[in-house]
Amino acid sequence: MEEILALVEARLRTALGEPDACAAVTFLGTDRIEVLRFLDGSDVVRYATLGMSAQPMADPSALLADPVKGPRAELVLSVRAGLADTDQVLRTLAVLAASPQVEGVVVAPGGSLDVGGPLWPGAPFHSVLVGESGGLVPDLELDAPLEPVRFLPLLPMTPNEAAWKRVRGAAELEERWLARGTDLRDPLRRSVALD
Repeated sequence: MEEILALVEARLRTALGEPDACAAVTFLGTDRIEVLRFLDGSDVVRYATLGMSAQPMADPSALLADPVKGPRAELVLSVRAGLADTDQVLRTLAVLAASPQVEGVVVAPGGSLDVGGPLWPGAPFHSVLVGESGGLVPDLELDAPLEPVRFLPLLPMTPNEAAWKRVRGAAELEERWLARGTDLRDPLRRSVALD
């Protein structure tokens, strides 16, 4: 586990640079989850979890969790800096990263994660859409039979967008965002028009 997390941290540093802040959260009965903050030199701040990939995610219907096989992931959130107090998202991200251990959730692209309230104080977003890996931070291959660690981008959704996604699906919501030129990194953005 320690070796995997060291490789994951090295991959994050290679892709995003040196973190300028780190917070750690431990929930009862779970491994420690860290959230690293990276400033990219422009106006974007990125938050990445470290610890979620220590254990493979297990199918919640399985009687026993396989300690080796199963998908592994970390979460990455990118937002424009200086527009909102987004650093308050650290605990929320740690909760989301712990959900596979706590709730038996398998976090995968196209899925959504609801946090039950604003992502950070005053945020218009209460959930996130899980994007495809392989973009900002390349997947990290591990020795067989371990599956690679995937770095999954989180795309904040307003309550209206989340409801629309449940009915129409992730692909249609992403197409709507793209067609309307939605800046998904804007921490203050309003819901995309869903007519």
